[in-house]
Parts: sequence; structure tokens; C-alpha cells
Amino acid sequence: MKKFQITFKGQVYELDVEEISGAASAGKKAASSPAPAPTQAPAPKAAPAAVLAGAQTVLAPMPGKILAVNIKPGDSVKRGQVIFILEAMKMQNEIMANQDGKISKLNAVVGQTVSTGDVLAVLE
Repeated sequence: MKKFQITFKGQVYELDVEEISGAASAGKKAASSPAPAPTQAPAPKAAPAAVLAGAQTVLAPMPGKILAVNIKPGDSVKRGQVIFILEAMKMQNEIMANQDGKISKLNAVVGQTVSTGDVLAVLE
């Protein structure tokens, strides 16, 4: 048995891999096993280093595809204003500004696929 440690999407997994010789595996069907459990709880996603102190990030609440971007850098937004439309599981979800502010950085474009926790925009 050989032990390997891999990191996938921020989660660390420890794998035990058994080497099988060519003669031993001939004619045998490989048994599938469930995915390994993480060896530790994943750390929460941190805001990028480029985010200024006091700035607020708008995060993707779920994985999906960006259908509309209603803002551009420099725009002023109000709390609750719809700034993105995210399609997830064939439903359109409105992503709103979480505070009043000015868009200092835009990280998402129409057609982009995002994951949960991805930073879509930064508000000052």
C-alpha cells in the first residue's frame, strides 16, 4: 500500500493505493469504492488578498452559470439591488448587493460557470 495526499477544490484527501501486478488483475473486474472522506474539515474560502479593508465581497451562493451581469466597475449600488442572475438547476436566481456601495471589482461575466463561494464582485 502506498499513501498519497491530494487537494481537490480546497479539500485535502488522504488515499491508500494498492499496487496490483498485471497477472493478478487479469480477468478480474475492479471493485469500485466510494470517494474518500476528507481528512479534515475544509477551511472557509477567504476573500482574495486584493480586497481592501472595509470592502465587502458578493459571493456565489451556489454553483451555476451567470446569465446576466447588471453592473460594471464604478457603479453605485443599493443593498438588495439585483446585480447578477445565476442559473442553477434550470432556475434563475437573483444575486443581490449585500450593502450600499460602489463596485470596485467585477469577477464574473455572462456565460461564466461559478462554484459556491466564488467572489463575483467587490463593493467598497
